[in-house]
Order: sequence, then structure tokens, then C-alpha cells
Amino acid sequence: MFELAPQMKAAQRAEAEAARKEAKRQTITLGDVWPVYIAARKHRWGEHTLHAHIKFAATGGAKRKRSAKLTTPGPLAPLMPVRLNDLTAERLAAWLKRESATRPTSAALSFRLLRAFMRWTESEPDYQGLIPHDVYRAQKVREAVPKARAKANDCLQREHLPMWFAQVRKLQNPVIAAYLQALLLTGARREEMAGLKWEDVDFQWRALTIRDKVEGRRTIPLTPYLASLLAALPRRVDKDGKPVAWVFSSPTAADGKIAEPRLAHNYALDAAGLPHVTLHGLRRSFGTLAEWVEVPSGITAQIMGHKPSALAEKHYRQRPLDLLRMWHDKIEAWILEQAGVAFDATKQVQGLRVVK
Repeated sequence: MFELAPQMKAAQRAEAEAARKEAKRQTITLGDVWPVYIAARKHRWGEHTLHAHIKFAATGGAKRKRSAKLTTPGPLAPLMPVRLNDLTAERLAAWLKRESATRPTSAALSFRLLRAFMRWTESEPDYQGLIPHDVYRAQKVREAVPKARAKANDCLQREHLPMWFAQVRKLQNPVIAAYLQALLLTGARREEMAGLKWEDVDFQWRALTIRDKVEGRRTIPLTPYLASLLAALPRRVDKDGKPVAWVFSSPTAADGKIAEPRLAHNYALDAAGLPHVTLHGLRRSFGTLAEWVEVPSGITAQIMGHKPSALAEKHYRQRPLDLLRMWHDKIEAWILEQAGVAFDATKQVQGLRVVK
């Protein structure tokens, strides 16, 4: 008996410690674990996905870069103080209905981010079993998720090109003017083009290396007219005298690169008397206009960075840059011809050096 007592006390202490830890575990909130989740998974995400996880969970109230108004809370912010074991189907459905009333697209994306988080916790010992099982699959939750709407079909038509180029080329900011034309002439995503660095531009071999959200990076042709636009852009230095890496630089932006070109684009559209076209609409315009040149669809998709959709595209098409360049040059030449932009593509850009 005398030897058993210490063992019983140790067992009681261990049981009490386990109970204390479990009680503490039951108080963990979504806001406690969300940063842990981001740190554990961000190496698998692109910049856009990482930014969405941070932005959607932000509490708001921060100063904006270009406005006196404060930032608004993200869609996930109301759930951050909630304990994980209180994330019931009823709570999620009510949250989705509130958010969907004012920002349905963001609410749907937020739910997808939250659903991935919940699945992650199921395999993490520290958080396993805290969230009600399969709560995101509950019928009332699925019914509250906003239905996906068809994407906007804004697109420049052939007859729009003369007015669009005329007004965009008149913009006082040459960086924004070049950026907008680059979007139309490459079909790149707005974030991909904004993140272009001088080290990604090869004037000698006429190539652009773009940070791709699908494949990580892709190399596309640098067409003659676009090369002339980039060559004319200012090579800025920062306050310490170091060269700015960004091609589309902005001395007023916090990170040194172009941040909000939509206002200038909307101004150009209004001046041209054209219907509204988003920046993503310029990407859509490239794919649409390329059909006038009868470019093979696989060529256009590879330039734009679309994920291969057919077996042959995935495994049996390895197009060299020269082949892409032949077609891309034709697309650019046709667009410039329709826009009435005089440009001699036979003149090579000389004497250019990328600032390292």
C-alpha cells in the first residue's frame, strides 16, 4: 500500500494536468489558430492566396494608402473571436447570410478558405475534434453559400481599339499607360504584370518571365511594340539610391510598384466613350482578339497562363518560345493595325540593359 500511494498521486496529477490542458484547448478561438494555419500552409500558396487569407481575416480600422477612410473588417473577421467548438452549422449559416447580403463573392471565397482550414484542423493533434464534425457539409450551410455567378463578359471589340489606344496613350502617367497596354497585348493577369521586375525582362532574346499563379512562373514572348514601351519607362531609384526592381514602379506606393491603375483606365474609357471594361476584361480581350488572327487555342492559352485542359496539352505539347513569338507578334501587329497605331516592328530596341 505504501508503494502504491505515490503512483496514485502521480496518476491523479497527470489526470488533472490533462483535464486542465483539455479545458484550455476548449477555449481556443479561430483567431488563435488562423495565424498558425497560415504559417503552416503558406509555403504551398501563391501570393494572391496568402493575401486573401490575411485580408479576409483582418479586423479593419487601419489607415488606407490613398484615402482618409479606414479599412473595413474582412468577411471572416466576425468569426475570429469564436471558439472552434462553437463553429456550429447554425452559426456558419447565419454568418454566410449576413455576409452574402453585402458581398456575396467575398463571402463564398471566405467560406472556401474556412472550409480548407477546418479540414486542416482534422489532421492536427492540437486542434483535432474541436470543430463539430463535418460542419461545413451541413445542408443549411451549403444552402447559405452564395451561388457562383457567371463571370463578367466585359471585353474590347475590334472597333473599340482605335479609341482605346488613343486615350490610353494620352494618359499623363507613362507607367500606367504602358501597364494597361501590356495587359491587353499579353493577356496577363493584373497582379502578374504589376509584379514584373526588370530582371524578368530580356530585351536581347525578347522574353518576359512572369510569376504565374498556376505554374509558378512562365516565359512568354516580348513583342516589339511592348518592348518599346518598356524600354521607355523610367528606371527609378529608391531613397537610398538603390535601383527599384519593379518595371511598373510607383514612387508613391508603399511597396514601390503600381497599385491602383483602375481610375486612370476608367478615365480613358470615359474619354473614349467606351463601355466599362475591367482590368481583367483586358485579359479577356486578348484571348478574344487573338481569334481574328486564327491563332491555335493552345498557343493563346500558353501565353495567357491558362492551365492545360486537354491530355495532349498536358503531356504532348512543349512549344518553344520561338513558336510562341511567331504567333504573338502576329497578334500584336494585328491589334496595332486595327487600332491605327503606327509602329515599325523591324526596328530593334538597342542599347538596353536590365537594372539588377
